[in-house]
Amino acid sequence: MVPAKRVYYLLLSAIAIAPIISLFIGIPASIALILLFDILVLGLMIVDGLRVRRYPVEISRELPSRLSIGRDNPVVVKVTSGKANAVIQIRDFYPTGFDVSTPELKATVPPNTTQELTYTVNPKQRGEFPWGNLQVRQLGVWGLAWHDWQIKQSLQVKVYPDLLGLRSLSIRLTLQSSGSIRKVRQMGIGTEFAELRNYRTGDDLRFIDWKATARRVGAYGNTGPLVRVLEPEQEQTLLILLDRGRLMTAKVQGLQRFDWGLNATLSLALAGLHRGDRVGVGVFDRQLLTWIPPERGQHHLNKLVDRLTPIQPVLLESDYLGAVTHVVQQQTRRALVVVITDLVDVTASTELLAALSKLAPRYLPFCVTLRDPQVDHLASTFTGDVTDAYIRAVALDLLAQRQVAFAQLKQKGVLVLDAPANQITDQLVDRYLQLKARNQL
Repeated sequence: MVPAKRVYYLLLSAIAIAPIISLFIGIPASIALILLFDILVLGLMIVDGLRVRRYPVEISRELPSRLSIGRDNPVVVKVTSGKANAVIQIRDFYPTGFDVSTPELKATVPPNTTQELTYTVNPKQRGEFPWGNLQVRQLGVWGLAWHDWQIKQSLQVKVYPDLLGLRSLSIRLTLQSSGSIRKVRQMGIGTEFAELRNYRTGDDLRFIDWKATARRVGAYGNTGPLVRVLEPEQEQTLLILLDRGRLMTAKVQGLQRFDWGLNATLSLALAGLHRGDRVGVGVFDRQLLTWIPPERGQHHLNKLVDRLTPIQPVLLESDYLGAVTHVVQQQTRRALVVVITDLVDVTASTELLAALSKLAPRYLPFCVTLRDPQVDHLASTFTGDVTDAYIRAVALDLLAQRQVAFAQLKQKGVLVLDAPANQITDQLVDRYLQLKARNQL
């Protein structure tokens, strides 16, 4: 039982008017009267606290089965009141380190009513975490006492990569494939025949199907030429190498670079599987830690999520040549090889440049780096302060050195994508879909 604010207000008000009362009935009598009033207030508080225990609210908590890192995951607390109006306060013992939208839930629930209270948690680490009980306070009818108790609902929760983002991407890809989102097919891009359609102004004359046009003219008269629509080739191979070395341990926008890279890896894998490609994934540092051979089919995504979720970055230098050599030994046919990592400058990334150069031209190498948006902000912020000006100069130098390294990669036939870590997933998926549409693989 916890006294409500009203009790303190009543006790303080009695003390405040005590000098006035003593002027009329004397000090001893006024003290006795105040003590009697205080005893009455405390007695009513105890009665109020005991009465509220007869009709406590019923509370349950609903969590997503798998939480997504870096996302606002909804938590629903259901409150069912009894025969009386229920004024409640709820504090949930969520795992330490989770960002939460509101630390305490407050509500007034009418009699015999169920109300849902929702808040969100944003985990910053993957793994398994303990989730504690619910601490509940319910105010008595007279507003003098809180009934305070705990509801045992402790459990273990698992934080996965960005599954909410994967679900959203899957819906977008499905809509694109089903035609709910209009697809613009460019004539001559692709190798697989899709359909015949009427000639439109601007179509490439090389793709007019004269035989089909002649057959239709013979059957229906002069209705105009038909052109062949070609789509990108399906069932190609996509290999993703995710770096988990020292450079991937740094935090960017609240998450480690590796987590941003893992989210991008799974999203790219989903896009590849959705487009009918065989997708394989490797995670490496000083050695190749995990290798998941390329397969096709949506069931393969579940295997990737389960295998990759427990992996954490380490403070080890990455062996790019070793990872690339493993790919060359395992994959003899041409494939798109995506290396997700970070890059500092030409000197520090010599091995990365050599490894990616080894892939071209037999494979199509694609270097994806996760830039810190804070560096971009510092480089674009003008200031008159000497210290800030020095910081800006360092940021500009870092960006310039990255550009030199990327220029060397492009000269050797390596595709490059350098984007802020918090935007890498969308840009990488869009770039992959462009490569497929242009049949560059």
